[in-house]
Amino acid sequence: MKRFLPLLKYCPLVLLIALPFFAPPYYTELLAKILTFAIFAMSLDLLIGFTGLVSFGHAAFFGIAAYALVLLTPKYAAVSLWIAFPGAVLAAAVAALVIGIFALRTKGVYFIMVTLAFAQMVFSLFQDTKLGGGSDGVFLNTRPDATLFGYTPFDLANGQHAYYFVLAMLVATHLLLARVLRSPFGRALVGIRSNEHRMRSLGFATYRYKLGAFTLAGALAGVAGFCYAVLFAFVNPELLSWHKSGDAILMVILGGMGSLGGAIAGAFAFVAMQESFSQLTKHWLLVMGTVIVLTVLFLPGGLAAVPDRIRRTLSGSARRAAGITPPPSREGGGSEGGAHTDG
Repeated sequence: MKRFLPLLKYCPLVLLIALPFFAPPYYTELLAKILTFAIFAMSLDLLIGFTGLVSFGHAAFFGIAAYALVLLTPKYAAVSLWIAFPGAVLAAAVAALVIGIFALRTKGVYFIMVTLAFAQMVFSLFQDTKLGGGSDGVFLNTRPDATLFGYTPFDLANGQHAYYFVLAMLVATHLLLARVLRSPFGRALVGIRSNEHRMRSLGFATYRYKLGAFTLAGALAGVAGFCYAVLFAFVNPELLSWHKSGDAILMVILGGMGSLGGAIAGAFAFVAMQESFSQLTKHWLLVMGTVIVLTVLFLPGGLAAVPDRIRRTLSGSARRAAGITPPPSREGGGSEGGAHTDG
């Protein structure tokens, strides 16, 4: 039985693959939206949970990629997916690189405010000009064409195909970040989060590491923005607003900072609460805010900490049943305090 336990972690992926075959189109679209925001949350968690950088302007890269797709698409024809996708992600990555060069020269609350200021500048660019349709936004008349060498493997105008495209992007993003975080680069980022002064004294060029992480996070936010534009075929300046960045931060907090799986779970929980609470009452924001506050107070490690808490509870119950006295806890320690950042 124990040999099959590691396979259980693939059960959610199998369920996500199978769901469109028996779920109504509405739920397939809703789930695709959740997967898009899960990519967005993972990209931000690279900064907050693993590098220790709290960015309040992350939505800028999400929106830039979405607008890039619209601007690259001819009015009455489809743009090639193999041109539009790298173009949109590259636009988000370049924007992140330029903003990061300046923002990363600051720290703490100043860094938060600088990222917010840059995001508001980008927001105003699309809100107050006709570049992207102004405040009314702009429609994507045709989805990107996936034809390559005369063969079309999938059609993004088909809701089910679009869903599997987003799911593939989610899996690719998770695998990429998992690989990056296991690399020396990723371990250096965790070291910078823990003690940047010590990392600098050991000879690490911390500014370059943070700039690399900031650029990568922006590019992955661009992947999410591209997926959003493909799914809904409409883009407006709200995608770049500061509260969209705030939503991503809440997803990371709900899921548990420093956990890629937690970021995905946080996106699921956040969107699920939005959908359910908004149907129950017109004061749904008050209810949702209360739930988030209670989560922070009583589950500081987020949803990612739940399995570990269950294991500890079951282990403690087994020890008590066997008459084994647990060792005395150390003062000042709390086994829950730092678990949520280990991912």
